[in-house]
Parts: sequence; structure tokens; C-alpha cells
Amino acid sequence: MHLVRYQSPGGPVVGVRTGDTVAPIEGVGSFAELLRLTVDELRIAVAKLGEPVPADGVRFLPPLDGRGEVWCAGVTYERSMSARMEESTEQSVYDKVYTADRPELFQKAPAWRVVADGEPVGIRVDSGHDVPEPELAVVANSHGQIVGFTVCNDMSSRSIEGVNPLYVPQAKLFAGGCALAAGIRPAWEVANPRDLTIDLVIKRGDAEVFSGTTSTAKLVRDLQELIDVLFVPNDFPDGVILATGTGIVPELDFALAEGDVITITIAEVGTLTNTVAVGREPFRFLATENLEEKR
Repeated sequence: MHLVRYQSPGGPVVGVRTGDTVAPIEGVGSFAELLRLTVDELRIAVAKLGEPVPADGVRFLPPLDGRGEVWCAGVTYERSMSARMEESTEQSVYDKVYTADRPELFQKAPAWRVVADGEPVGIRVDSGHDVPEPELAVVANSHGQIVGFTVCNDMSSRSIEGVNPLYVPQAKLFAGGCALAAGIRPAWEVANPRDLTIDLVIKRGDAEVFSGTTSTAKLVRDLQELIDVLFVPNDFPDGVILATGTGIVPELDFALAEGDVITITIAEVGTLTNTVAVGREPFRFLATENLEEKR
């Protein structure tokens, strides 16, 4: 089962996808409403479904709306630490973050900036060295409880961050920089989120130009601890999604190019596929679409 948002003639619908069908959740009009519920309330709500329809042909939307936000945790895998040290002029910063009591957390995107499975992801025109970052994303309700998991592509400019760690916002926050899989796998259906295989494949035309595999077992941070730290100074009235960092980073001689197809698969959670576009123009639709009717 996956909790999903999908487009209908009357606007976005919140539903449950099971196999080849999707059904609306009765009495729930948005993901924001869903993520205001406690875990127990959520389990009751998703059992009350309307008439199912074939999932084939349905346009799925990002599983976040309203005042929902996406945040990220950085340097949570040893591979991420070593990659950042390779690219950076300030190497010791990343070693200190990896071993520190306080995790690195930063805002990635509000709900309206998130792209969905099948939509393009972006790279900056002024970067020159960009990579995807495949990450397990934790979904928390407004009460700070973990209610599910999804797949996040935390796109990143290695060239910009490598010049100075203070450029992280520019290296991370840009048009098409955050993609989420179409559905959220409920937390009660994932036996052990700290033992999930993550696979990344990048194709350029018909050729596979990069692939990598890691496991959430290599995460140095506890998932609930990350959420708890995030909630200390902040309220998230419509829920929050926290991408938990990447354990797959290509070598320095690899960079994404326009048209590359990125596929991220996380066992028991889902798959996310996007094609690389360059600059702001391919993502004008995020700012111009009627949010209530289309996003």
C-alpha cells in the first residue's frame, strides 16, 4: 500500500494505491489533513476508501501539499563525508559534522517546488558539476511521529558546494532540485527502515553511465532522532518530509548532463524516475500552475 495524491477532473485527490488500483480516502481532502492525524488516527483513516479505479493512466502528484516542507539531513553516511571532503576546499567541516552530536539539517523545498515521479529534475546553468543524491525520506506528521517513508532525489551542485560550505543553499535549492516518489509507504508496513537497499542507475541514451548501491544500515543517525531535532525549534502543521542523506556519490569525474535518466529504487518503499533538464524554464509550471486545482 502507498498513500498517494493524484489528479482528478475536480482537482487533487488523496488516496491509497494497492497493486494496479487507486482509491480515494473518504473524508480527507488533502495530504495536509492526512498529516495532521496521529499514527493511530491515520491507520483508521486510510481504511475508509471509496471506489477504486485503475492506476494506469492516473497522473500522480507529489505526496505533499499545503504548508508541507521537505528538509534534508547532510553527511549521514561515511561515503557522503568522504565525497564532500574530496570536493571541498574546507575538508574538516564535513568530518566534524559526521561525528557531531548535532546533525546537519537544511530546508530543501516547500511543497509547491517539489517535482513528482516522471517529471524533470533540474541542474543549474551556472554549476557544471551536478549529481543526484538518492535518499530514504522519512515522512512525519504534525505531531513529530514517523508515519511513512518515500524516495527522494536531493539534487546537488558539487562545484558550488565545493567552493565554500556556506554556499550549500545555492548548491541545494534551485528549480527542479527536489523530487519525490509518487507514494508514501506507511511506516507500519516497513519492518526495518534501517535495513533497506538503495539502488541508483543513471542512463544517457541507451547506455548506463553510472550505478551504485548502498543500504540504510550505513546511516550514522537514528531516524526518530533526526525528526526530534527538526521539531525542537519548528512547527510543521501540515507535516514534513526529511530526506536522510545519501550513501551513493559518483566519483569526481562524473557529472549529470541534460537528458540523463535517473532511477532510484529503495526496497519496500518505491521507485523514482526523472529526466534531467537545465535551468529555470523547464520548471515554470511549478510557479504558474493553479496549486489548488493541479498541484
